[in-house]
Amino acid sequence: MKKNYKYILLAIIISISACKNTIDKNNIPKVSPANNTNLFIGTGGHGHTYPGATVPFGMLQVSPDNGISSWDWCSGYHYSDSIMIGFSHLHLSGTGIGDLADIRLMPINKKVDLSKEIKSRDDLEYKSLYSHEDETASPGYYSVNLKSHNIKVELTSNLRTAFHKYTFAQNDLQSVVLDLGFAINWDKTIASKINMIDATTISGYRYSEGWAKNQKVFFVAKFSKPIEKIELVADGNYITDATSVVGEKSFAQLYFKSENTSQLLVKVAVSSVSEANALENLSKETIDFEGIKSEAAETWNKNLSKITVQTDNKELETIFYTALYHTQVAPVTFSDVNGEFRKENDEIVKAANYTAYSTLSLWDTFRAEQPLLTITHPEKVADIINSMLAYYETNKILPVWTLYGNETNTMTGYHSIPVIAEAYIKGIKGFDIKKAYQAMKTTMMQDERGLNYYKKYGYVPHNLLDESVTITLEYAYNDWCVAQIAKELGEQDDYTYFMNRSKAYEYLFDIETGFMRGKNDAGTSWKEPFDPKYSAHRVHAEYTEGNAWQHSWFVLHNVKNLIQMHGGDDKFSNKLEQLFTESSEITGENVSADITGLIGQYAHGNEPSHHIAYMFNFANKPWKTQYWVREILKTQYNTTPDGLSGNEDCGQMSAWYVFSSMGLYPFSPASGEYQIGSPLFKSSTIKISEEISFTIKADNVSDENIYIQSATLNRKDFNRTTISHKEIMQGGVLQFKMGKNPNKNWGIIKK
Repeated sequence: MKKNYKYILLAIIISISACKNTIDKNNIPKVSPANNTNLFIGTGGHGHTYPGATVPFGMLQVSPDNGISSWDWCSGYHYSDSIMIGFSHLHLSGTGIGDLADIRLMPINKKVDLSKEIKSRDDLEYKSLYSHEDETASPGYYSVNLKSHNIKVELTSNLRTAFHKYTFAQNDLQSVVLDLGFAINWDKTIASKINMIDATTISGYRYSEGWAKNQKVFFVAKFSKPIEKIELVADGNYITDATSVVGEKSFAQLYFKSENTSQLLVKVAVSSVSEANALENLSKETIDFEGIKSEAAETWNKNLSKITVQTDNKELETIFYTALYHTQVAPVTFSDVNGEFRKENDEIVKAANYTAYSTLSLWDTFRAEQPLLTITHPEKVADIINSMLAYYETNKILPVWTLYGNETNTMTGYHSIPVIAEAYIKGIKGFDIKKAYQAMKTTMMQDERGLNYYKKYGYVPHNLLDESVTITLEYAYNDWCVAQIAKELGEQDDYTYFMNRSKAYEYLFDIETGFMRGKNDAGTSWKEPFDPKYSAHRVHAEYTEGNAWQHSWFVLHNVKNLIQMHGGDDKFSNKLEQLFTESSEITGENVSADITGLIGQYAHGNEPSHHIAYMFNFANKPWKTQYWVREILKTQYNTTPDGLSGNEDCGQMSAWYVFSSMGLYPFSPASGEYQIGSPLFKSSTIKISEEISFTIKADNVSDENIYIQSATLNRKDFNRTTISHKEIMQGGVLQFKMGKNPNKNWGIIKK
């Protein structure tokens, strides 16, 4: 009996110890990933990000404007600058095209002449110098000292309201300029209005055309002090004895009493529908700047904690959490608090039981950004699809690239289609799949954007439409995605039809050169002369923002067939290796500026290259995927303002990093599978739900130990280069053992 007591006692001790470990883990101080970000990453070079304040997928992005109209100022801000012209409320993250920067406020300490003709920012009397030494940015917060006016500006936001805090020097004039006229980049003001509602509130609108052809932004701004005086200007003329002004270009200078406090607080809301809706969107509580700032940081910490990584390298941690941050600034909330939003035809509709989103950079984001959302924010994926279907109801075609409710028709293909297919294949609910399927099918059966040629010839002939090769390859993948949903819904005839059309890439493969090439409408000859390094930006080009080296690999849905077309695994992988080792010379007189981040001819700075390093997996050379993925992670991202090798493109550049640093990549999103690369961290944990998590561990991982030696999934041998979405969502542990030499037996498909 005494022995039994000993065993019982030992069991109790072990049990208590286990409980203690659990309790200790729960009592570990909460990680604050927002503190491990650097929001200036991407604001230099060609990253085109902004450092201002927003919340995850927020309607507003209140951020500084430098006032320059140039490619590298697409977001309104570039780290190389030192002049500020104000703080507007709508911005784009790394699109490569400039628009928005609507409803700009600028605090100043002097009276200025707003009636002067403005040709450039040099003509703005209210501009100010600033220094990066006096500038701070963190998720949900931005601040800067305006040197010329001796004013500290602080910005924060919640979902539909932006908050400003201006701290003036003691006894200085306290004034704010509202500028609805001066536009930057592609944008142009066509109508505007400013109206003083009461002693502390102004409202109005700004209509503009640019990348978004019919953009209407209504606003309300409420100040913490009464407006002592207002001066209004319309189209170069001061309007006296008035509290309202309408014109093409409207401006206002507001004056406030400086006694009692040196601080002036402002809260601003916008709407695509009306001033009344903007007022309804405006946060109703008293302006509590510090409280809103704390709430924004807490929201970001909650969202950024959906994936946690462990590493001894703090720079890698900063790159990761900044990347994860950038994957959540777009798409943006577009419907108002009452559900209403404006379509480009000026129809006002209501989002019923969903939130409408805009800024859908689908050519970029279908590749990794949208797949990441299926893991971290599946409910938002359903809302994004419902937003696309609302667009379809009006246009009878799915969107290409929507900005503030407008179709820009930017880029090639219809990549709303893989977004829908991926969501359904992954089991995401909340949208009508039959309606979505009809939209997918109808879109791919219409005649716009080269589909008439594609249907007639089986490919797009180069002599009938520019960018013919890229368009053909992308339509082939779109067709394959339609076929997958047709199969799921039992539409066998449709499945057969679209699967046959998805072989369109076969028409364009030139076995002699090993590249996808432009073919004429007779199907008898390739476009000559041919140089695989040649680039022509959008005009007389066969490839979109790239060349044959970068675009000949876009066959996401049938890599095995592509390998056979090349002559087998070895010939294919040798050609693929040459992509990375070829000289980085790009030829042509009109080379696309988007070809950046070059490793050989691989161009990580633009999306068509993003899947390519993972193609070695299909050719039984997974160690080459591991090598080149690590090389890209190491060379194309860093913690400086120039830390992105190309346009951020609404989260895609960063989503590639998030996935690849964990050791995964959604190679063909609608397949529901992820390719295995080379994990960068000791561990990465994805929080699936409150009860379920999926952890990727990499034992012995280091800068040298980049090759997978062996792996287990939930303690069972794992010897394949793919893992399904379903396996990840069920939770568990995928554990790798890493080494510095390739294990050429791991992940090999036996034939």
